[in-house]
Amino acid sequence: MSAGYWRLWWATGINSVGDGAFAAAVPLLAVTVTRDPRLVSIVSAATYLPWLLLSLPAGALVDRHDRVALMWRAQAIQALIVAVIAVLAAFGQIGIPMLAIIAFGLGACTVVFANAAQAVLPDIVAEPLLHKANGHQQVITTVGLQFAGPPAGSLLFAVAVALPFSVDAASFALSAALLATLPRRRRERIEHPPMRTAIADGLRWLARHRLLRTLAILLGVNTFCFQLGNVSLVLLATQTLRLDAPGYGLLLAGAAIGSLLGGLVSARLVQRMGELSALLAALITNVVIFFGIGLSPNVIVLGALLAVNGFVTTLWSIVTVSLRQRIVPSEMLGRVNSVYRMLGWGLIPLGALAGGLVAHAFGLRAPYPVAGALRGIALLVALPVLIRAMRH
Repeated sequence: MSAGYWRLWWATGINSVGDGAFAAAVPLLAVTVTRDPRLVSIVSAATYLPWLLLSLPAGALVDRHDRVALMWRAQAIQALIVAVIAVLAAFGQIGIPMLAIIAFGLGACTVVFANAAQAVLPDIVAEPLLHKANGHQQVITTVGLQFAGPPAGSLLFAVAVALPFSVDAASFALSAALLATLPRRRRERIEHPPMRTAIADGLRWLARHRLLRTLAILLGVNTFCFQLGNVSLVLLATQTLRLDAPGYGLLLAGAAIGSLLGGLVSARLVQRMGELSALLAALITNVVIFFGIGLSPNVIVLGALLAVNGFVTTLWSIVTVSLRQRIVPSEMLGRVNSVYRMLGWGLIPLGALAGGLVAHAFGLRAPYPVAGALRGIALLVALPVLIRAMRH
């Protein structure tokens, strides 16, 4: 791996720790304002709404501008936004509407950053190393976002409400500084088409590729279902299973162990099993796990099921990301990724709102089994296409 890749790796790790603290603190902050699952779900929906509204233009920007510059500037803006949350939280001046607006702003920056980050990786890593590089990225992201960050965030939140947000702001600033030192790939000067034409090109490319199109639609259903279940997790853990704030952070950290293992062994699993077998194993396991989570009798079982879910979700993610980076031409990667992720992540806000409504109507355990049933139906519909396309 090149020195540039390891700078990207360190930036990812630093930012992930801050984001993990933020991810644990935001729902805890929302619960201090309201215990209505419908209102809590609004904050989650606002975080992911930019994937539906802004992903396509963001992809066009990634293909026509310096990808490294887009990454570090997005992180710098996020540092400022999270600093605002820290100040408002310190003075007790934040409510659900303000939290939702700020979450949308952070999500908008994430759309630009994430599209640019996936497109820049093939510029600094050789193609045979993509599975390994994506695995390393997933490992450090998991360590920070799910393993180290959440316990720190929940403990800091217990000390002072503003502390986890201050940590996240600092992590964004440090990450931006590291990203600004990444090497730039020299690209030929070309006449870019109008933004609308560039977006349409990305849409057409993905629409014509049967395998990636199917994976994108399946991802959309799966992320909708994930958020449908996950939006009530904080309430399930703290109200039904009686966890306190530090315990909730430890639950998330325990779940991250599975994701960490998935990132470490995914390349070897894919090499031994093949991409199709790895994908199908991950998808089938996720369906079963979602039913189990909703029926968890205690936090031990819940944590174990979340860990297995993290393992197979990471396996699915690494395989599909590496597949896109290998198949899509570099000059189209930003736009095709943006369409893929709009389809894949655009339904997350609707999943969050649906989860809030299901939890309110049928109880806090209900969203996960409902999500599991929907994931199973989607897999059965997509299965023939996946098998034919991957074998071909």
